[in-house]
Amino acid sequence: MSKVIVVTNQKGGVGKTTTCAAFAGIFRKYGKKVLAIDLDPQGNLSFSLGAEDSGYTIHDVMKGDCTLRQATKRTEICDVITSNILLSGTELELKSSDREFVLKKALAQAEDQYDAVIIDTPPALSILTINAYTAADDLIIPMTPEVLSLQGIAQVKDTILAVKKFYNKKLCVRGILLTRYSSKYLLSEEVAEMAEIIADQLGTQIFSTRISSCIAAAEAPAHQQALVDYSPRCRAAKEYTRLARELYPELTEPLYD
Repeated sequence: MSKVIVVTNQKGGVGKTTTCAAFAGIFRKYGKKVLAIDLDPQGNLSFSLGAEDSGYTIHDVMKGDCTLRQATKRTEICDVITSNILLSGTELELKSSDREFVLKKALAQAEDQYDAVIIDTPPALSILTINAYTAADDLIIPMTPEVLSLQGIAQVKDTILAVKKFYNKKLCVRGILLTRYSSKYLLSEEVAEMAEIIADQLGTQIFSTRISSCIAAAEAPAHQQALVDYSPRCRAAKEYTRLARELYPELTEPLYD
């Protein structure tokens, strides 16, 4: 696979971390070697994947204080590079003329070691976000069927287009993922229709797979388990698995009967 997958949205609370953790568990189930990078100073992905809150973090990697390998922690789900609140100071700390490429250069140290690198981004358009886009192969944009979530995509659109123009011409926006979705609500369909307009502007799609509201998706991080381990037959686990197989056809065998 050898893919760098970035999950992003300017709006918080749309399912970025849930999507990253779900994909990490699914890829592991398929026997893939996965590195998850928590690029959000809140550190939610680090906690969700059961990574220890000690030692080197992605902040140290980006400052050049350690290598990617030195910052990597092993968990039962996958390898993880954690973050903490110190990461929020990166905007002021990175001064070099090529500061948009710091993460990409760091990832070159591990390009042959993993099948997939999954990056969770902060709910902000910062140098961290730009570094993630510059390093990415694939971009996935989760959104809830709410107007504010839609605004988050509209705000991030210009940044994506600028990064594609100046830093990463190969960046591929794979699609917009509707999370906590319910067809029972009229607003869900209305927001989905508006999201289609932004998807067209980005040259991408709204994924046909939509992630349902599911209590197990909220419970799994508290138990520091992947969703496919915590509740493998819940609706959201099956939907995330279907999406992963839709995106990456090499994941050929079904996980479920």
